[in-house]
Amino acid sequence: MTPVRLVFAEDNFLVREGVRRLLAASEALQVVAVCDGLDQALKAIAEHVPDVVLTDIRMPPTHSDEGIRIAEECRRTYPTMGVLLLSQYAEAGYVKVLLRHGTDRRGYLLKERVASIGELTSAIEAVASGGTAIDPRVVEALVQVRARAGDAKLDRLTPREREVLAGIAQGHTNAGVAAELFLSQHAVEKHINSIFGKLGLTGDTRHHPRVRAALMFLAEDRH
Repeated sequence: MTPVRLVFAEDNFLVREGVRRLLAASEALQVVAVCDGLDQALKAIAEHVPDVVLTDIRMPPTHSDEGIRIAEECRRTYPTMGVLLLSQYAEAGYVKVLLRHGTDRRGYLLKERVASIGELTSAIEAVASGGTAIDPRVVEALVQVRARAGDAKLDRLTPREREVLAGIAQGHTNAGVAAELFLSQHAVEKHINSIFGKLGLTGDTRHHPRVRAALMFLAEDRH
C-alpha cells in the first residue's frame, strides 16, 4: 500500500520532534516535510503537494489562526488535499471555520490524542481518503455551543438523542454507537431516524453522508 504523504507543521520543538518520530515509525505514513510556521508550511505544501497537511492551529508569525489559514489555502489551491488540525483545546469557533465550506478531507484532533499512533494514523488516513476526523471532545463542544445558544432544533432532541448525535458526528457506526451507549442497534436506528426528522437533515442515515450532515448542522453559523 502506498503510504500517505504528509507535511507536518508545529512550532513547539518538543511536540514537533515527538510527533515526527511517531509518524516516521509508521509504514502507512511518509513525512515529506516538517515545518515550524505558516510561511515555511505554505512553501513545503507547494513544493511537495502532500496527501495531507497535519498542522498546529497557532504558529508563527501571529500565533493565532495559522492552521485555519493553511486549511483555507489548501481548499482554494489543492481541493483534494486533506488537512488535519491539532490543538490543545476544543475550540468550537475554529471548527466552525474549518468546516464552513464542507467536511470532506478535514479533521480536528486534540494534541493529547497524538500520543496514540493508532488514533493519529486512523485520523490521517480518514482525511486522506476524503472523510472527516473530529475529536469526540470537539463534537461535545459543538453540541454545547448550540445548546447554550438556545438552538430550537437541538432543544427538540432528548438527552439520549444528543448522545447519539455526538456519536454520529464522530463517525461511529450504528454498532459503535450502540456499544458506547449500551443500546441495541435497533434502538440506535430509531434514535437516528428521530434525530434526522427533528433537525431537518437529509442523507443516507446508514452510511457516511450522515456524518457530514450531523457535523454541518453542529458547525452551522446561526448568526
